[in-house]
Amino acid sequence: MNDDFGRRIDYLRISLTDRCNFRCHYCMPTEGLVFEPDESLLQADEIATVVRVAASLGFRKVRLTGGEPTLRRDLVRIVRAIAETPGIEDVAMTTNGARLPALAAPLAAAGLRRVNVHVDSLDPARMSNLMRWGSVDDVLAGIAAAEEAGLLPIKLNAVVARGFNDVEDPVELARLTLERDWHVRFIELMPLGAGAEAQFSIDRYVSNDEVAAKIVAALGPLTPLHNADPADEARNFQLAGGRGTVGFISPVSEPYCGTCNRMRLTADGRFHLCLLHDDEIDVRAVLRSGAGDDEVRAVLARAIGEKPTGHSLAAGIHPKRRMHTLGG
Repeated sequence: MNDDFGRRIDYLRISLTDRCNFRCHYCMPTEGLVFEPDESLLQADEIATVVRVAASLGFRKVRLTGGEPTLRRDLVRIVRAIAETPGIEDVAMTTNGARLPALAAPLAAAGLRRVNVHVDSLDPARMSNLMRWGSVDDVLAGIAAAEEAGLLPIKLNAVVARGFNDVEDPVELARLTLERDWHVRFIELMPLGAGAEAQFSIDRYVSNDEVAAKIVAALGPLTPLHNADPADEARNFQLAGGRGTVGFISPVSEPYCGTCNRMRLTADGRFHLCLLHDDEIDVRAVLRSGAGDDEVRAVLARAIGEKPTGHSLAAGIHPKRRMHTLGG
């Protein structure tokens, strides 16, 4: 289905929970959080209904996010229901990877196609400083499990924050692509939420131009690659002799709103019309009112119709929701 600006909206990102077993500085504080109670989260059958309706409107790709989606006890059931939905061609997941050693194989068997694993540093001390509760060993074990289960290609997502991982880490992460056929992508900090998290992102912001310059200075030129998918938010490159790719996702310095094909569904059942806006439309209330597919379809069609064309970060307007409640 096209929105009012001619963009084909066919990619649904579903947040399954606002909880996470890590506490990255730019996403979640370590204290004072109030999580949605289980009954407020969309249940597996409700998610299946939304996906079925989305497929009827031309959605073809689904990505599961969080918080940390592997914390959902019914994750395998959810994946299986989505993968079995007629019209859905691709089911992926973004995760910190810590629970993949136990889950990668059953998720692949249920129909999950691939994973993006978030890791901001390969250095144990710097990772602990930025991602706090995360462990490099746990993440690497998760990546290995994903590879063994055939959840390919492996994509690694890294957020660079000044004073934490902006010196050595971009180079070391990019270096992985020389010997591995992995896609390493650097994502600019986005000032989401109120208070300390948003201010952290403003104070610690590093542009991807700066990240790319560090990689080139250390590892040589980056050759640009053609994006087969015009809606791919990453500018993709390859190092000389590299097996994998290096990508840059730059929502702050180089917004890609004009080709956005995404609709987001929050864990508490709102269609979030743009990651960097606060506009939302409640679908949970419709689902729990006993309404059928037609009513849910009308809500989703309205959400697509009201999807904005750009964010307002340059004007100093920052969305109120924290990243862990949106799923990225």
